This record gives sequence, C-alpha cells and structure tokens, in this order.
Amino acid sequence: MTEDALRGLDPGIVRKTLLAAAEAAAALTLAGFRTPLAVENKWQTGFDPVTAADKDAEIAVRAVIGESFPDHGIIGEEWDPKASSGDFDWIVDPIDGTRAFISGVPVWGTLIGLMHRGRPIAGLMAQPFTGEMWMAIGGHGEFIRHGRSQPLRTSGITELKGAKMTATSPEIFNLPGGDYRAHLDRINAATLHTRWGLDCYGYCLLASGSIDLVVEAGLKNVDIAPLIPVIEAAGGVITTWEGGPAATGGNCVAAATPELHRAALREING
Repeated sequence: MTEDALRGLDPGIVRKTLLAAAEAAAALTLAGFRTPLAVENKWQTGFDPVTAADKDAEIAVRAVIGESFPDHGIIGEEWDPKASSGDFDWIVDPIDGTRAFISGVPVWGTLIGLMHRGRPIAGLMAQPFTGEMWMAIGGHGEFIRHGRSQPLRTSGITELKGAKMTATSPEIFNLPGGDYRAHLDRINAATLHTRWGLDCYGYCLLASGSIDLVVEAGLKNVDIAPLIPVIEAAGGVITTWEGGPAATGGNCVAAATPELHRAALREING
C-alpha cells in the first residue's frame, strides 16, 4: 500500500489527527486506570465490561476527528455511528481490552483507524500508560516511544513450530454462535507456545517482531480494523480464517510472514 491509498488526503493531517485524538483519549483513560471504577456489563449473558472512561474517551476522540474531518463518518464502540457524506469513515475503540483495563494490566489500548470505502488505510494503537504507540498511514508504519520513532518490522518467522502465538482468551473460541475449540487446539499444538491475554497489544507486538502469530475468534470491526494498516505496514498478513478481508471482524489470523499465514490457515481449518 502506498500514500495513494489515502485517496487525496494529506498524510500529515491524518497523522496529526491520529496523535491528537490519542492524546485526548489518554487524558481520560489514564485518569481512570488503576483506580476504583464503576463497571457496567453490556451483555445479558457473560461479561462485556464498559466504564465511564470508555464512553468519555470515545467522545473526546470523536471531537478531535470532527474538527479535522467534519465530513467523515465515525464508527465507534460505545456510541451510535455518525454518517459520512463521502467515502471516508473513522473507526474507534476507546479502550480495546477493557477487562485488562479494569484489572490494572497495561495491555489495553486506544484504537483509531481511517477507512476508505470499508478498506483500512491508516491506523493507530496507543498505550498511554507505557507511553507506546504503533501507527501506520498509507503503508508507512512506525513505533513511537518517548518521542522517538522507529520503523515497524515483523519477525520473519515462516514455520509454525517456531512461532510465538497469542490470543486474548481461550473463552473467545467458545462463544454464542460458534464453538471453535478444535480449531484452537490444532493451532495451539502446532506452535512454539501461546501467550494469553494481550488484546490489541498482541497485534502490535507482532508488528514489532516479538510475537509471530495472533489467532482470534468473534472480533468486531472496531477490534481489528485500526490494526490492519499497522500489521501490513510491518510486513505482516492478516485475514479471516477463510482468507478474506478482516476489516469487518469475525474469526481472524495475523501472521509475521505470508508463509506463516498460509501454514496457520491450513492448521486452523484442518
């Protein structure tokens, strides 16, 4: 993907907007992190938590985006969509990994992405507690910490037997609408080891070369679309388990290399 994928948008303004939106969210998320929080459950059965920090941070992100790109649509985790007057939509998950957030574990992050006709063309994951940020715009990716930027690059691992895998939780492979435990068992047995509970942080570690494979089930669009440009800019591959586009969510697999991705699809699908 090149800067042409931005479809005429100024990459500098897109970058400035992503950074400003992440900063606005951080002021609210950090104020609530590792503090006593009121937690709501969005599900009638099971547990899908949300806090005031989730809701307030999304409002702050929407305000920043609206100032820079008033005609663009906004699709968020916590509030109703804002319709676009053209082909561009921003997609926002103010706290991806709310379970980690309410548990005091710094593997949650703010996800912000930009899509053109449903295709992700820019994305950011910001972890304000650790001061880390992964960002990609028009095919150019960077990792930023303490004001220093470095390029993104995956590990280059090509075989499952050497791959470090992560998934959010074994529970997500057995949710209403599908039992995917056999798929999980196959890929888990084929890889070097599995690290649980990293949420969006796991995808970013893949883009930095520390994790080689991420396998998930039952994702929403806000969970994954902002991360796709980051993974692809680092040289990784991400699709659904069927090999299709992952931007709308569902069952997804991200890999450090095309070879590892093909091997993972074969193993998952048996």
